Amino acid sequence: MALLVRFWKQLLRVKVVDCNSDESRLSRCLNTFDLVALGVGSTLGAGVYVLAGAVARENSGPAIVLSFLIAASASVLAGLCYAEFGARVPKTGSAYLYSYVTVGELWAFITGWNLILSYIIGTSSVARAWSATFDELVGKRIEQFCKEYMPMNAPGILAAYPDMFAVVIIITLTGLLAFGVKESAMVNKVFTCINVLVLLFMVVSGLVKGTLKNWHIDPEEILHENNISTSSLNFTDTLPSKESLGVGGFMPFGFTGVLSGAATCFYAFVGFDCIATTGEEVKNPQRAIPIGIVSSLLICFVAYFGVSAALTLMMPYYLLDSNSPLPVAFKYVGWGGAKYAVAVGSLCALSTSLLGAMFPMPRVIWAMADDGLLFKFMAEISPRTKTPLTATLTSGIGAAIMAFLFDLKDLVDLMSIGTLLAYTLVAACVLVLRYQPAQPSLGYEMANNQDEVEMSDGISAPSMDILPGMEERFSFNTLMFPDNPEPSVLSGFTVNICASLLGLLILAFSILAVQGGMAMWNIVALSVIFMACLLLTFIVWRQPQSKTKLSFKVPLLPFIPVISMFVNVYLMMQLDKGTWIRFSIWMAIGFLIYFCYGIHNSAEANAAHSVPDTEMNGFKRDHDSEAMSAEKEAFLHNSIEVREDEDGDL
Repeated sequence: MALLVRFWKQLLRVKVVDCNSDESRLSRCLNTFDLVALGVGSTLGAGVYVLAGAVARENSGPAIVLSFLIAASASVLAGLCYAEFGARVPKTGSAYLYSYVTVGELWAFITGWNLILSYIIGTSSVARAWSATFDELVGKRIEQFCKEYMPMNAPGILAAYPDMFAVVIIITLTGLLAFGVKESAMVNKVFTCINVLVLLFMVVSGLVKGTLKNWHIDPEEILHENNISTSSLNFTDTLPSKESLGVGGFMPFGFTGVLSGAATCFYAFVGFDCIATTGEEVKNPQRAIPIGIVSSLLICFVAYFGVSAALTLMMPYYLLDSNSPLPVAFKYVGWGGAKYAVAVGSLCALSTSLLGAMFPMPRVIWAMADDGLLFKFMAEISPRTKTPLTATLTSGIGAAIMAFLFDLKDLVDLMSIGTLLAYTLVAACVLVLRYQPAQPSLGYEMANNQDEVEMSDGISAPSMDILPGMEERFSFNTLMFPDNPEPSVLSGFTVNICASLLGLLILAFSILAVQGGMAMWNIVALSVIFMACLLLTFIVWRQPQSKTKLSFKVPLLPFIPVISMFVNVYLMMQLDKGTWIRFSIWMAIGFLIYFCYGIHNSAEANAAHSVPDTEMNGFKRDHDSEAMSAEKEAFLHNSIEVREDEDGDL
């Protein structure tokens, strides 16, 4: 039993971080504008050129602007949690580090391992999209050449042909990232500015050429018109069906369609978390990281909102093209030449999105390797450029191989699992950490190692009997009406338990909501779970919060983190069975690495093992120093007596 308890404590040991130190082995050269450009570039990718048309036509109609509003609100909830942790723990590692300092080593490894998967697949898929977009502009000559001379006959496993151009793009950007972070940030700013200018042109053009009639379409009028001819515009040779028109108006598919579109649009805002990996490369991280995250999300929302509004004003929603909506819409209003501006903007957006996916990947790998959870050779820092050189090259080669061999369409959903899991854990970490008592210093923790109790989620705090007369007893009164205005061990432990139960209940609620249908037993079960979640949230709300001053704090605790956890877990449950099977295989590989290598080579494990040796060595040094001092005093005393004798003889 004792062995199991010890093993459990190993899995939940937390990382001690000195946040007061500004020392960094990486180059501190980024400012707030660099972070905003990085966040906008990685978030405002190719989705703005494709996603709006597909969602408006199939899910939301003109109400896609509401879908983006809902999706942006859900993303802002996660962004606020990231912003507080960026101000609290301004170190490299993003959600991986935030989990490590709060809920323990095993959850940190799971988070980091899934972030690596997300970034690798994101890099590979965006590189293939870049290659396909460029190939489209040159008449698909690259695809024809590769299919003719380099076919790969393994359907369902490998791509139809190896994408050499995507590999060249990834290797080029890997070299840029290895060359220096400041140079990478400069290239990113240039491409991001071009992309934003192109989108601004599209929004203004749409508002000029659009009409509000396209937001008030009557399906009966459309179906009874006999003079519609869309074949010349290359849309469809047949009249639109009643199903494709819905009920018409601003919300043709109802509020259900708006929510369905919001679930898809949510992934358009994924990418801002790359800002959180720059903690040791920013000049003033406590201020710059929160501003960068919140500002980039707001800019991206305005861009998505504006483009989708312009698109649905220019062209009826049922005629929108699902693959290339903007060029088709400009052709519809008689501005066919605008397709070249769309092409330039699309390539710039893909370039910044690719850089945004590649930038955080080596930093997460480096942070995990530096902590001993991944292989140590990946923790090397280039003395000249002060970048994680080995981790950058390793991640670039891995992404290049994926882009070279795989089509990745079936793997893209894995990005969502990794990202949403990270968002969920960061929200839980903010919820837990805000209600914990002030953490003792490292020296205090070592001195009181025997007097510590390990919480269920890995946060360590002094036991209740350290300070005589300060014991707290658990009761309904102390639970709902705590007297202490500052967080205590009991209130912190209460929040830990409530947060753990909330996580389990939210998971159960999401599974039943997605799979259970409208059966009466399912509705009753959902109602009971929902009331239990409300009760636990109320209990957390009654506990005293930490008064520690930070440059940014999540408002409306505990409600925003709890809502963020619910949204993220619910979206994870929307993914299909095949995605979860592939996720299980990836996690099995990760657990093999962790339990065979990471758990034994963890820096925190080595620090814990060295405590007894340090204490014994310290005692031995003190004892030896006392003996040496005594010998030194005797030697000096004898020297003085000898000198006096010599003086007397003289």
